[in-house]
Amino acid sequence: MTDRRRRPRARRGRRAARTLVGLLVLVGVLAGAVALVVTALERLEPEVPVVARCTATLDGTAWSLSADQAQHAALFAAVAQRRGLPARAVTIAIATALQESRLENIDYGDRDSIGLFQQRPSQGWGTVEQIMDPVYSVGKFYDGLVKVPGYEDMEVTDAAQAVQRSAFPKAYAQHEVRARAWASGLTGHSPATIACTLPAGDGGDPDAVLTRVRRDLGDVPARAFGGGDEPAGVVVDARGLGDDAARSAWAVAAWAVATADELGTRRVDVADRSWTREGGTWTANDRGARTAGTVRIDS
Repeated sequence: MTDRRRRPRARRGRRAARTLVGLLVLVGVLAGAVALVVTALERLEPEVPVVARCTATLDGTAWSLSADQAQHAALFAAVAQRRGLPARAVTIAIATALQESRLENIDYGDRDSIGLFQQRPSQGWGTVEQIMDPVYSVGKFYDGLVKVPGYEDMEVTDAAQAVQRSAFPKAYAQHEVRARAWASGLTGHSPATIACTLPAGDGGDPDAVLTRVRRDLGDVPARAFGGGDEPAGVVVDARGLGDDAARSAWAVAAWAVATADELGTRRVDVADRSWTREGGTWTANDRGARTAGTVRIDS
């Protein structure tokens, strides 16, 4: 004989099981929906753009400049190297331009002051067109600096004021430490000091690099390589820039990194180190050490 009193309890058990299964299915569906929403939001969230920034790291401190400021500082060092001027001249030039124009080639200023050093046409510095040419402008600054007796041993602010005749003669001092770090790296006295973090680019033009080498560094031996399906770039022989081939090479390498944003440079190789646009720092050269005094610049 069947025990009818057990049937309701069995039905309740089956309903509870079905309810539990339903809840588990619902939880699974909800979890999947949440995962889809999270994935969609992640895809919708824009990537944070890389801000072009360059640093000179010395004695544990990183001194930053924008990529545009860095390329001007690199020009100051290159022109000084070409003229046989000491690193102290570069420090003074960078500190002066940081104070006068934020190291930017601006076409405005107090009265008729313009350019990197806020030089005034009315004071005999040259025409507006000349002063807005960075090579001319830094050349005129160095022309004035080398006429200051003993500038190498003077305080930076005093040497700068002797050239500039500023209404704020002590203002240059605040930029001295930053300027010294950059000058040390850009003149090769502190290897692997200058590095830039840059957005990904489409690459550069070796001819543009050669033109810039001639403009900044003068008649230094340099040649283009590659092209087509092969990597392209420029090799610079820095041995003629000074008595110390290794230091001269590091000066050119620092120049190449500091101008990388402007020229689209992808990689710089010097000695046994390399800088890449993707990495943004100096690492061991996976191509092997380069010939002493030479620098490879990949476009």
